[in-house]
Amino acid sequence: MLQSLRIKNLALLEEVALDFEAGFTVVTGETGAGKSILLGALSLLAGERADKTLIRQGASSCEVEASLYFEDPSRTNALLAELDLPSCEDGILILKRSLPRDKAPKITVNGGLATLAALQRLGEAWIDFHGPSEPRRLLKESCQLDLLDLYGRAGDALAAYTVKYRVWRDLLAERERIARETKLSPDQIKFLENQLARLDALDLTDEAIETLERDFQRLSKAQELTGLASTLANGLTGEDGATGRVAGLVREARQLENLDPASKALADRLAAASIELADLGAEFESLGGQFYFDPEQAEQLQANMNTWLEVKRKHGGDLQAVVEARDDMRRRLEIQGDIEGTLIRVEKQIADAERAARKEATVLRTLREKSSRELAKIAAASIAQLGFKKADFQIRIVPLEQLGPAGDCGVEFLFSPNVGEPALPLNRVASSGELARVMLALKTVLADLDDVPVLVFDEVDANVGGEIGRVVGEKMAGIAKSHQVLCITHLPQVAAQGDSHLVVEKDQSTDRAIVTISPIQANRKARVGELARMLGDRTAKSAIAHAEELLAK
Repeated sequence: MLQSLRIKNLALLEEVALDFEAGFTVVTGETGAGKSILLGALSLLAGERADKTLIRQGASSCEVEASLYFEDPSRTNALLAELDLPSCEDGILILKRSLPRDKAPKITVNGGLATLAALQRLGEAWIDFHGPSEPRRLLKESCQLDLLDLYGRAGDALAAYTVKYRVWRDLLAERERIARETKLSPDQIKFLENQLARLDALDLTDEAIETLERDFQRLSKAQELTGLASTLANGLTGEDGATGRVAGLVREARQLENLDPASKALADRLAAASIELADLGAEFESLGGQFYFDPEQAEQLQANMNTWLEVKRKHGGDLQAVVEARDDMRRRLEIQGDIEGTLIRVEKQIADAERAARKEATVLRTLREKSSRELAKIAAASIAQLGFKKADFQIRIVPLEQLGPAGDCGVEFLFSPNVGEPALPLNRVASSGELARVMLALKTVLADLDDVPVLVFDEVDANVGGEIGRVVGEKMAGIAKSHQVLCITHLPQVAAQGDSHLVVEKDQSTDRAIVTISPIQANRKARVGELARMLGDRTAKSAIAHAEELLAK
């Protein structure tokens, strides 16, 4: 859950530090007061891209920082380990993001530097946003299918099908590619054979290419390298080299040892240095020999290097690309003698793969059919509580002629808001307000299956009012039993049911607008006043009485 949030110099807000509790938190304020600033701060911590126009005018940077607590941090720690970030201590995850005006942005997770991509991965795990556009997603079949599969816990069945489906699709693509191959002419075959022979002669391994490039460097500077190695060898072991002079010093050290046994350790070290110098001289002399290439070796090395540079430039610039090009040439030559036979073999593989995929698709469809009946029944009951007393809600499984990425069937949500009217696809009957209530009903049903701990609802109660507003608040409160819920609302019936209440206000009494965010749940008078404002007039006795009544309920 979200424990605390600090925002500094974001848009019109100078600085605020907020503490959050588990359960249902409502956020209210006049239209245009700046409630989006709170959403913006959470979005930044969830990895949303940002530009520097978000920085408060006159400030050098803006910052957002949050502390989250996980009772069981094992999944979060596993993700942090995957992202190479510090793990949570005592279940605490600390996220911080700063956006300076004149420097590069900075992101830290538990004190470790992180990328925006890593912050996005973490954001998917801890927070889920449901904004005004969320109900419109219900019109998309992919969204409807996702909701059904979530309810039916179809993740494993879908994953098993996806593996088989991809194998089948890859084989179809292979068949198309082979079918496009034309029979090569003798000249084309000869050309490919020559190219393949040149590539095979190179020994296309990391070690072999590294050796080739090293030896070519040595060949190009052989004279200079040989001279230097010879100079070093002579300087160490030559007639007047260092080893001869040090040998004389060793003899004198031994004489000193005879006179003063305490100097033995020094004499031994000097003797060891003399041996090491002799070894170095021998190794430099051996190295000098490696820099010599006879004419035949030099010619072959030059030819191999020319070939390597040519194929690297031609086929993509790195070893992997050249290896893939070589394998493609070999494959093209191998299938020339039996294109038809190759196609027959691939066709058999395609048939086998399709049968395997259809088998998994059948398992998935059976699960969806069962889930669709259950979810439709439960969702219909939840929708009825939101003001559609005689509504009809159905989920229809639609068979597909061909296998698709999601199986051999699609799904269609059907809805009729009024008795006596046939249930039709949502995009043909539902208004924006009706869509919002259908989505809320589904979210209520599916809340326990959603493992993201923090849910943010941004005015999903738009186009709802009166008694239905109270039910919407109850639904939100119900979701908050298994999640931490933050809801931006204009409905007093919803706001009154929050466990915590934040008020966003904009002060324009001076020459500069200032936004503040304040918790008021501990101040009953302030909360009654805010609810009365939402009801129409914070000073009206009737509004105050109604606000008191809402809180009492």
